[in-house]
Amino acid sequence: MKRQKQFAICVRNKDAEDLEVRKVYELLPDIRAAGEGYLRVIDESGEDYLYPATFFVPIELPRGAGRGLSITKR
Repeated sequence: MKRQKQFAICVRNKDAEDLEVRKVYELLPDIRAAGEGYLRVIDESGEDYLYPATFFVPIELPRGAGRGLSITKR
């Protein structure tokens, strides 16, 4: 079964030039990072990096909505 993509809105980007506030980003699962207060995010560079979880608010999108958003793609 294919896992459903997860998304979050950036609400802060202090010292993180590869993030735009108010933009939706795709999250990648990383249990270890989450346990340390970080999220793995595909940022503006198109690569995935760890950022503080406090920079984001997780959101739930209606099924299929992620395909229609202008989000950073890998």
